[in-house]
Amino acid sequence: MRVIDLDGEQLGIRPLPEALNLARDRDLDLVEVADKAKPPVVRIMDYRKFKYEEQQRAKESRKKSTNIVVKEMKYRPKIGIGDFDTKTRKVTEFLEEGHKVKITIMFRGREMQHPELGMKILNRIADQLKNLARVENPPRQDGRNMTMVLGPDKKAQAAYAAELKKAEHDAAAQARAEAEVAAPIAPPEAAPEAEARPRSRPNRTRPPSRSRPQPPSPEDRRPPPTISQEHPPSKCRPSTDERRTGQAPEGAIVMPKMKTHRGAKARFKVTGSGKIMRRHQGKNHLLQKKSSGRKRRLANEAEVTGGDRDRALRLLGKR
Repeated sequence: MRVIDLDGEQLGIRPLPEALNLARDRDLDLVEVADKAKPPVVRIMDYRKFKYEEQQRAKESRKKSTNIVVKEMKYRPKIGIGDFDTKTRKVTEFLEEGHKVKITIMFRGREMQHPELGMKILNRIADQLKNLARVENPPRQDGRNMTMVLGPDKKAQAAYAAELKKAEHDAAAQARAEAEVAAPIAPPEAAPEAEARPRSRPNRTRPPSRSRPQPPSPEDRRPPPTISQEHPPSKCRPSTDERRTGQAPEGAIVMPKMKTHRGAKARFKVTGSGKIMRRHQGKNHLLQKKSSGRKRRLANEAEVTGGDRDRALRLLGKR
């Protein structure tokens, strides 16, 4: 068999007993490295050291490899501003750790009739995280869910970090320039004769007593700020009146009325003159034990007026 020395030098073709004696003389092992070759190739080495170095190389390779996990964050079409910010901040942490994030919009009931609300939320998330991630799978409808997959974008993160660093550097340089401009001018140096003058005794005044009240400063005389200045009112979800009128605060996601027309048409009827008449559904229980005149009045259709008229028009899809 062909024998290779510890340094990689070839010792030629030797019989097996002679190769074993060479390895024993050097207190090393004889390891077969190529059994398919003719003749087979063996090498003189320290097998334990070789296995240890191989394990260390495998360990280092496992450290350098990253295990990418797909995280998931679920939103709802009627999510409030506070919940939206909290969930998006958690998605940012996942992306900074190097994970992919699957965004899921869950629809329930009649919310399936308004997929544009889920698309609006997904576009808002993608626009807010454009400096950290890229859209790997665009939004698509999957049953009652709408999904989108975001992946970390190393180039965008590096560019954003460089932009932040540059902005901080410019702000520090501007602050130093403003400090130099606003620095007071040093007074002229005193004449040499002034140093020879005798120093007067310093005026040692008694410090004011702590119990004596101090006059208020001009800043203290200012009126305290109002509540709106310190803590402006914030809404995470519009109120019922704001949902009805459509005047919701900025950033709030308003879910429109999703009553089906089928149920509304069973209760209301729009005449040719524009009147809305209410049909008495299930009137049999109303007509029991009533006088004939009362039965005739209940059997007729009644006109819907006032605020009920506006609600009926919205249910019928006329507004």
